[in-house]
Amino acid sequence: MIVKNWLGHLKTLFIGKARSFSDERLFHKVSLVAVLAWIGLGADGVSSSCYGPEEAFKTLGIHAALAPFIGLAIVATIAVLCISYSQIIELFPGGGGGYLVASKLLSPGAGVVSGCALLVDYVLTIALSIASGADALFSVLPPAWHPFKLALAAAGVMFLTLTNLRGVKESVMLWVPVFFVFLATHWFGIAFALGTHLTAFPQVVAETAGDLHATHSQLGGWLGVILMLVRAYSMGAGTYTGIEAVSNGLPILREPRVATGKRTMAYIGVSLGVTVGGLLLAYLLYHVTPQPGKTLNAVLFERMTSNWPDALAKTFVPTAMLSATAILFVAAQTGILGGPRVLANMALDRWVPGRFAMLSDRLVTQNGILLMGGAALVVLLMAHGSVSVLVVLYSINVFITFSLSQLGMVRHWWTSRGGRRSWKRKLAVNFVGLCLTVSILVSLSVVKFWEGGWATLLVTGLLVGAAFLVRRHYLRTAQDLERLDKLAAAVAAESARLPDPPVGETSACDPAAKTAVVFVNGFNGLGVHTLLSIRKMFPDVFRNFVFIHVGVVDAGNFKGTGEIENLQHHVTEQAGLYAQYMRRYGLCADAVTGIGTDIVETATELAETTAKRFPQSVFFGGQLVFADESWLTRLLHNYVVFALQRRLFRRGVPFLILPIRV
Repeated sequence: MIVKNWLGHLKTLFIGKARSFSDERLFHKVSLVAVLAWIGLGADGVSSSCYGPEEAFKTLGIHAALAPFIGLAIVATIAVLCISYSQIIELFPGGGGGYLVASKLLSPGAGVVSGCALLVDYVLTIALSIASGADALFSVLPPAWHPFKLALAAAGVMFLTLTNLRGVKESVMLWVPVFFVFLATHWFGIAFALGTHLTAFPQVVAETAGDLHATHSQLGGWLGVILMLVRAYSMGAGTYTGIEAVSNGLPILREPRVATGKRTMAYIGVSLGVTVGGLLLAYLLYHVTPQPGKTLNAVLFERMTSNWPDALAKTFVPTAMLSATAILFVAAQTGILGGPRVLANMALDRWVPGRFAMLSDRLVTQNGILLMGGAALVVLLMAHGSVSVLVVLYSINVFITFSLSQLGMVRHWWTSRGGRRSWKRKLAVNFVGLCLTVSILVSLSVVKFWEGGWATLLVTGLLVGAAFLVRRHYLRTAQDLERLDKLAAAVAAESARLPDPPVGETSACDPAAKTAVVFVNGFNGLGVHTLLSIRKMFPDVFRNFVFIHVGVVDAGNFKGTGEIENLQHHVTEQAGLYAQYMRRYGLCADAVTGIGTDIVETATELAETTAKRFPQSVFFGGQLVFADESWLTRLLHNYVVFALQRRLFRRGVPFLILPIRV
């Protein structure tokens, strides 16, 4: 008991107290306004300016003068993707992102491919962002400190995971100052670079034209030039990751969610386009070249401040790089916010274990957060914190999701073309987006495949295969449960034929009488079979029957006050059907209900109250028994009844589990 109390105190200290559904401002407190969503969901995109432009610029090599073409292409791609995802937000106001778009507009199979691709990408987002943040930090630290870089990165993953267990808003608020310090320092640097080189722009244009002709001669024609530009453009593809996160994270945005989501997309598009395009030009203007142990941004800022007063330069560069470190940590936030949301949506559709849709008492998808954080930590350690290794694995998967989403939207606008005047414009936006994302996906797969991209595609394929196995198990279980549900339908029909008991005849239950307390999860075959088994095994023993039903608040229904009220109404109605059935047989019956995120905790509280009310109580619960019991069934089903039995046994309350074979 002492250990449990200490664990409870530690949980409250680090994660926080449980939230209450009776709080009228609950959804206001846990939702994000556009600015906070820009930080929490858009930091991945904005922070990609720390490595996306660098990868593209380094790929150009001696042809760096062609960087303006890459900058224009990247900015245009950002604009197209942001506009197309704004259309997705309008069409899917409940959120869901690429997984839901592909599932609804293409097929469930396409949806699970999109979802699994996103999960792998989000894990890599966390690992790469943290590793890149560590690189940015150690760019301004003495070389003797470099051996501690991997340990710092691993600690960063664990810290970020812990802060997200407290709640979405709390984890985002922590990073607000550093996000704006990053934008201020980098935008100032871009403005300074462009402003002090206004007279050099004609020379830059001339150098670009000259390099274009030289490259044409060296590479044997325009095809070689185009292939080189495509390769550089593709290597900067990490710039676009994170754009999808807003449509996926709509459920955590402040109402009206569609307007908040579109405003967030605008913030992300403008900030990302300005930063990436500006940095590429600044690299060119200052003739930046890679240096060991330093990012290109660090090299840029050092060259930029070389003629500044010493104190000012020594303040600006560390501040800019520390803010880059911080925002890259914030970027990892996108993966920890987006990944669990995708897992929850897939769990609701039975592609992954149902426990990933469950919420903690802080109303976050705790299991998903722990999985994403743990997987990212493993990937980070396996790659030894190397950005060059992680960036090879990165960004392929997000373009699988991008491509499927754009294809689904194109199909939608074409099939519904007679319903809206603006369908041609919307179709054109998504078609351009489809062409861009497919071309990037193909070029990335070709360029990165033998460099390690095959590993990303292999892991994604294995996840897709596992998802289909999980889905098949749940479908088979559902078919088996249909036989039990036919029993529930028969009992409901029988109950309807029985006369209602006289008013007041069974209204007062005798607290001293033998009472059967039955845990149910809806008026279904499992609950009815359990009830009939009790009456068969203990004929004429129990005079009172109490039915306890707990409604679970999960990622599927935690979307607003209306959804919570609907859940409460449904739970009360379902439990009432059992009580009504028993009353028609002349027995005293009652229904006790509640809602919560932890079904065991809530059910235990209701059971203790009921046990005090009826001291002669015996508790019952039904448990499905599978013919081929295995580790898979234990993983995919929660076995709540055994946890309840252990809780009540410790309190000296009798609890019987009745096996229901399927």
